[in-house]
Amino acid sequence: MNAADLRLPVDVPSTALFTDRYELTMLQAALRSGTADRRSVFEVFTRRLPEGRRYGVVAGTGRVLDAVENFRFDSGVLDFLAAQRIVDEPTLAWLADYRFRGDIWGYPEGEVYFPGSPILRVEGTFAEAVLLETVILSILNHDSAVAAAASRMAVAAGDRPLIEMGARRTHELAAVAASRAAYVGGFTSTSDLAAGFRYSIPTVGTSAHAFTLLHDSERDAFTAQVDSLGGGTTLLVDTYDVTEAVRTAVEIAGPELGAVRIDSGDLLLLAHRVRQQLDDLGAAKTKIVVTSDLDEYAIASLAAAPVDAYGVGTQLVTGSGHPTCSMVYKLVARADEAGPDAPLRAVAKKSMGGKTSIGGRKWAARRPDADGVAEAEVVGTGPVPAELADHRLITELVRGGEVVAREPLDAARDRHAAARAGLPLSATQLSRGEPVLPTEYL
Repeated sequence: MNAADLRLPVDVPSTALFTDRYELTMLQAALRSGTADRRSVFEVFTRRLPEGRRYGVVAGTGRVLDAVENFRFDSGVLDFLAAQRIVDEPTLAWLADYRFRGDIWGYPEGEVYFPGSPILRVEGTFAEAVLLETVILSILNHDSAVAAAASRMAVAAGDRPLIEMGARRTHELAAVAASRAAYVGGFTSTSDLAAGFRYSIPTVGTSAHAFTLLHDSERDAFTAQVDSLGGGTTLLVDTYDVTEAVRTAVEIAGPELGAVRIDSGDLLLLAHRVRQQLDDLGAAKTKIVVTSDLDEYAIASLAAAPVDAYGVGTQLVTGSGHPTCSMVYKLVARADEAGPDAPLRAVAKKSMGGKTSIGGRKWAARRPDADGVAEAEVVGTGPVPAELADHRLITELVRGGEVVAREPLDAARDRHAAARAGLPLSATQLSRGEPVLPTEYL
């Protein structure tokens, strides 16, 4: 069995309480009023991108599918709901048999999105679909924020690999999700072993400053590491004096030393000095890895430096200043009566302050220009125009409660690279700007 199939050690037995109390009180009221079984359509979208972002990245879809499957009200959960008097006995009885048996459609993981894009569409009875709001939004808002930051960093890094190193800067389970999202966005490896175990992401790591400080001298520390891990290891050279450390590292490991890591100081200046020193010492193949509170702007500033890889932590797992995507989960269509074939009618919230929404069950397509470059995100509720039929974005994820679209994480990663490449070139600019594609409604 593949390690990822075990879904341990970071999964919980049930995701049913990853929700807000009002989901259950709405359920109770709908059951009592007789409206709980009305066919309903909910959609996930965002009204705007974070300030300055040119595109968003869909990430977390695979985790959403797992969460929907594990959304079960077991005896312990039901006992809690009863003891806290959150819902009444008829609602508890209904929850005991809960299984999502509806359909879910959405943008495939790794795809890009824009304001108004129907990123996810959940169809079923009101009762079964309304319960999923919070867990779906918590996953998509977090993972998509990290993936968007990762994508921008990947653009800034070019062909140089990126290492996710943020596990110590966020919640332990969020760290695993962040590593997964970063991989979708273009990172190549992670320091987090739980992420490697759960999602088969390549893991890397050698030593920290503590290992150097443990020993009586830097030479002793480097010798111990090379003796244990071999000359291809990465030695951390900024604990004391960088120049002396590089000299000692090459003396101990030889010219085949794998890499040196710089974690502080003027990275641009140090990278040039260390590269020159390594070359002078005959270690021309030794790589330079830089870390130290990097974000996409710092990475871009090092584009001309002789750096071979970047390690990113805090700024990545916090979305580089935008830790959420402000996605919402709104009812956009519902039937007037129960039954799977009852006709739907559009519904929408009307309010002041920019929180209006557009009703109706939507489709989405990305219209290309004559050169095949995307020029608009088109969203509609009626028939799909013939010229857009081959450019539709929404795919089937769950049918009748059964997941039908599981895929390897590398598929989402490759999809994102292709989707980003299909956008106008200005999408990759790090400078602030509006979404690179307009959203048109039909």
